[in-house]
Amino acid sequence: MRTTKLRLVLTAVLGLVVFTPQSVPAAPRQAPVRAAHTAAVFDVKDYGATGNGSSNDTPGINKAITAANSAGGGTVRFRSGTYRSSNTIHLKSDVTIQLDSGSTILGSGSNTYDPPEPNEWDTYQDYGHSHFHNAMIHGDRLTNVAFTGSGTIDGGDHLITGNPGRGQADKIISLTRCDGLTFNGITLKQGGHFAILINGCRNVTSDHLTIATSGDRDGWNVISAENVSITNANIAANDDALVFKSDYALGAKLSNGHVRVSDSKLSAKCCNALMFGSETCGDLTDYVFQRIAITGAQKSGLGMVSMDGARITDVHYKDITMSGTRSPIMQKVGTRKRCGNNPGVGSISGITYENIKGTGASPSFSPTLWGESGGGRISDVAFSHVDLTVPGGNGTMGTGVPSNNATDYNPRSIGTRPAYGWYLRNVSGVSFTDSSVRFAADDGRPAVIVNNGGDVSFDRFTAQRGGGSPHDVGFQTVTGYCLANSRNTSGGALRVSATGSTSPCGGAGSGTVSGLHVADTANSGDWSLQSGLRAGATQYGDRTITLASVPAALMGAQWIRSANDSKGATADPLVGFTLSDQATVSVAVDTRTGRLPWLDSSWTDSGTRLVNSESTPKNFQVFQKSFPAGPVRLGPNAGTGSMYTVVVN
Repeated sequence: MRTTKLRLVLTAVLGLVVFTPQSVPAAPRQAPVRAAHTAAVFDVKDYGATGNGSSNDTPGINKAITAANSAGGGTVRFRSGTYRSSNTIHLKSDVTIQLDSGSTILGSGSNTYDPPEPNEWDTYQDYGHSHFHNAMIHGDRLTNVAFTGSGTIDGGDHLITGNPGRGQADKIISLTRCDGLTFNGITLKQGGHFAILINGCRNVTSDHLTIATSGDRDGWNVISAENVSITNANIAANDDALVFKSDYALGAKLSNGHVRVSDSKLSAKCCNALMFGSETCGDLTDYVFQRIAITGAQKSGLGMVSMDGARITDVHYKDITMSGTRSPIMQKVGTRKRCGNNPGVGSISGITYENIKGTGASPSFSPTLWGESGGGRISDVAFSHVDLTVPGGNGTMGTGVPSNNATDYNPRSIGTRPAYGWYLRNVSGVSFTDSSVRFAADDGRPAVIVNNGGDVSFDRFTAQRGGGSPHDVGFQTVTGYCLANSRNTSGGALRVSATGSTSPCGGAGSGTVSGLHVADTANSGDWSLQSGLRAGATQYGDRTITLASVPAALMGAQWIRSANDSKGATADPLVGFTLSDQATVSVAVDTRTGRLPWLDSSWTDSGTRLVNSESTPKNFQVFQKSFPAGPVRLGPNAGTGSMYTVVVN
């Protein structure tokens, strides 16, 4: 059986939280790692390798690697030729594998690779993820290693896609607990289960890596890795192309995150193109994906699941195109809990999608956000300029909740969604701005259904109307939804069905707030009263940063545009204004700052956030308090994080 492997700018201004990802994200934090030594070159032919395509060159290769390592580091060079490798190559620290043009390291079917090592934790993940020694190239606890050049490593159709037998290998490159890993320019082909499997590695850099495993299984599994930069990758896989995971194969939940992927091409014949999970033990945070083209995925184009207790946060997608994907966007929280130390249910939050264009393939799965109840809800997700065209073609059906297998991550684990476009369940703080959904063939289902949620907003949203659909947008037990400035593709109003739901859309009218005073002379000129809060509004008077996401309950409200440079002001009170009527004042505070000292117990955490559009988006936690008509005074920003934002409704 085939097994699939499976920052929001925070401002504390009274009640405003917006997110808008923009500009080029900063590179992940990199620890100072010494580059692999390249002064000395060790030609494998000088150590007994022939490059004739038939002789077993592994002994000579391993001798060259040992010599380079013993010399304090160096480059192991492969001149043009085919180097058959019938045994496992043992990589060592401070070694660069240099593959010249025309050179190929070729796998063997002689079944003489290293056997898989025992693993007492192998019940927590698939066999292939649990064993690392049975590979063409293996290394553990290495520092400063690299694969460079324009040559190829080819499994030669000899690597196993399932569980390998005695002497068989199921991966090309298998590295654990490494620090300082580089891939530059090489090509990997016919990788068996994995072309690359890394686990517990940090400070990983890849540029112009090509992986061709569309007849095998996975391209690159990046597991429990930190500080990763991948640029100009071209990965065509059968199973998952590029996937980020966290498992228990090394006997612990390890740190993950600070990852940047850009300017790459991905495809997956059977499964997922760009994926989180399914193995998700440890938390994953701070990932940015930019300028990526996905051309085919029989499961998810952009997939994200938390199945084993992981909290997935602070993930941002921007400038991505997709075609031929059955499930363009998929998020799911499940209850498999396949991890050590009895994990609970995980969560997904702080995710943004900006400028995403996608077309689907049949049979299709509607784009879906499916959380679990309680702490397992999916929260704080912002869609901006996300335009999807799905196949459509279904008839009218009931709008009840579809079936779900909570221990399965596959898009098909959820029954046919009763919406042809977006289906959202157990979510909060989700916003769609300047986005659309259409179908290729008429469909009798609504465009959108939100079931059991809160604080869900649609602003300037366009949906195509199905000929027999009962309505366009359905809200089922949703506390706080807002549908504003939205239409169907013919320009008409969207038909809304709301059952057991409330809509606070609209906020305060103009004139509720007056007499704004700021005790920061240097920056007070950049503060101003604003009306009609919405995504896309400029957050600060002294910055061009805009809001990417605004909670539904705050949309349309009066608000105060602050100056970010006031974040260091110490006057207390810092801000004052007058309310003409009783109102709720919201202060959106950068999550990096945390609850400000003057936000005492009389202020309630609303559970919602604003997200902005900095290169690394910031999240702002919204605190609220009801005030009678009269003066309101607010304290300083404490000098940390971005300046808060204030909203009144």
